Amino acid sequence: MDDELLMVRAAELSYDENRTQDEIGALLGISRWKVGRLLLQARERGIVRIEIVHPRARRLGLERALLGRFGLTDAVVVPASDDPGAVLERVARAAADLLTALRPVPRTLAVSWGRTLTAVADALPDGWAHGVTVVQANGGVSVNRRAGGAASVAVTIAQRGEGQAVLLPSPAILERIETKRAVEADRTVAAILERAAGADTFLFTAGPCDPASAHVENGYLTADDIAELARRGAVGDLLGRYIDADGNIVDPQLDARTLGVGLDRVRASPRSIFVTAGIAKHDIARTVVSNGLCTVLVTDEPTALALLEET
Repeated sequence: MDDELLMVRAAELSYDENRTQDEIGALLGISRWKVGRLLLQARERGIVRIEIVHPRARRLGLERALLGRFGLTDAVVVPASDDPGAVLERVARAAADLLTALRPVPRTLAVSWGRTLTAVADALPDGWAHGVTVVQANGGVSVNRRAGGAASVAVTIAQRGEGQAVLLPSPAILERIETKRAVEADRTVAAILERAAGADTFLFTAGPCDPASAHVENGYLTADDIAELARRGAVGDLLGRYIDADGNIVDPQLDARTLGVGLDRVRASPRSIFVTAGIAKHDIARTVVSNGLCTVLVTDEPTALALLEET
């Protein structure tokens, strides 16, 4: 047999019949060392493809590619799924696993809010940290009783990390600039914002610029507001601040009414963890990653592929 046929036969005997390399060598009349080389070549040429099928599996090749392309310090990519709910669950679980394994353990963790971070908080195990201080990074007091606010995210993460939550008692977006300035000038609020801005770790997600936005759900903006932001080039929001594809604020007046840590602090953080899932967030994910607004990315396989193919 020629080497290509030997390669196929060795692969069949190894993976279909669970033969050892010694047994394969004896059957094919070659050394066990050549069997090893043939099996390696079979994987390199794609003749043999090994897939780890588990919700907590990771796509290591995509992770390495993301690190090289965007200069991230870490990346976690989970497998694709046909179920959108399963994708969010997998990404949230991966983010929870990442937080649990972080070294050094965060002392002060500044967090955003939203459905994605709610899922991350729910996925965290008790005792994931010991004595962590979790600070709310942007306002989130809900004006819609049906929707969850930011407080529950921070409290859950803190409780499961045997620590304390420091909450920001303010809406995400205020009606008037004067009101926002007054709230921001309050000594208690100013101290919380300063503490969040100085956190050693940020954990955040970002929302798309569409009517399903948590800001619409929570009553801060209307669907018409979102349509106008999109018309002006917004691809989504980060910490409540709507930005375009280059990471620029699209509506300075709206931004002036938004209460929370500025994006410059997130960009300057030594460890900023961005968690995102789903095709609806591809545009805002691309903006966050390509503009240096995170050092760590936790996402799903289709998002990772979109980032690598279109940037």
